[in-house]
Amino acid sequence: MKKLITLFCLVSFIATFQTIDAQESAEASNEIPQDYKKRSPIYDYSEKQLNNVDTIPDFASKSNKLKITGTIYESDGVTPAKNVLLFIHQADEDGNFELKRENKKRYVHHRGWVKTNDDGQYTFYTFVPGSYIYGNELRQILPIIKEPGKPEQKIETFVFDDDPLLKDACREKIEQTNPNRILKLDKKEGLFVAKRDIILGKEENASF
Repeated sequence: MKKLITLFCLVSFIATFQTIDAQESAEASNEIPQDYKKRSPIYDYSEKQLNNVDTIPDFASKSNKLKITGTIYESDGVTPAKNVLLFIHQADEDGNFELKRENKKRYVHHRGWVKTNDDGQYTFYTFVPGSYIYGNELRQILPIIKEPGKPEQKIETFVFDDDPLLKDACREKIEQTNPNRILKLDKKEGLFVAKRDIILGKEENASF
């Protein structure tokens, strides 16, 4: 009898979590716009279950490998924000945005998605992008973020502390508004590492 009771409890426990997972999956799918061609690329992830770590395509072949870690916080700047989607895309090492096409929709090849864990943490394995050879633009990584139950939003780009194009006036403005977006690279065990924390509702899309 005790074995039957234990088995019943175990089955009930598993069934409860399966129901919760199914509900969360349904809620997530309801938030995804159905117009594939026009919707934001943040919804175009191929995995059904995202986690808080992702690797950008071609990472292994790049010379300036980069690991970006950070924590996403609620607007109070203290409470970790869980289940937040963060999407990034970027130029290649020559500063070009390599474009691909799928289902008649063009997209940037070097991209990735994470979903923060209960501690609000995320990690990307990527590489340092180059500056466009015919332009005068900063090296940047472009992010889009989405909180549960809210629309997606472009936030301020990741820029690099050692970028010669990050002039004093631009650097000063960034440091006054959001110094977290300046990635300071430290090389460890063959790859650069950097950190960027994000506070929800405190960042707006920036053009530089």
